[in-house]
Amino acid sequence: MADPARARKLAVRIRQIVSSAIETQIKDPRLGMVTVTDARVTGDLREATVFYTVYGDAGQVEDSAKALASATGVLRSTVGRQTGIKFVPTLTFVADHVPDTARELDAALERVRHADAELARIRQGARYAGEADPYRRPAVEDDDDPDGAGTADDGVGTDTGATDTGATEIRSHS
Repeated sequence: MADPARARKLAVRIRQIVSSAIETQIKDPRLGMVTVTDARVTGDLREATVFYTVYGDAGQVEDSAKALASATGVLRSTVGRQTGIKFVPTLTFVADHVPDTARELDAALERVRHADAELARIRQGARYAGEADPYRRPAVEDDDDPDGAGTADDGVGTDTGATDTGATEIRSHS
């Protein structure tokens, strides 16, 4: 197994060589506007996968794939000549779908931004359906009771009997 750093360097070099060879050497009319996006080499340096994108519709992508498949031998010999390595890796071309996926994600994010803006516009004049403070609070005792009896304002549920048995007052608020 080769050094991973060597495999990465070879992959970068293969990407450069294949990209320039597609521009200058391959004259196939089926070949569209092809961009080599990445290349990966296996750890044993025997196989290389070249990722590419094609500008155009599905028909042009299919035609470019056929043109690259037919030009694989020429491109492999060019890679062997320019790299000078003992064993030239076999080349496999794979259409790269990352740019298409990125475009779809950008479109989805744009739709979400518009939906958020619409929600913010609708929410702008909205009010709560209930009270401003939906939590119940205990009743506030009046501290200005002159005789200190501590009776509630409504007088409901208080014990005002004449005998003082030392029991605490029980109040209910409803």
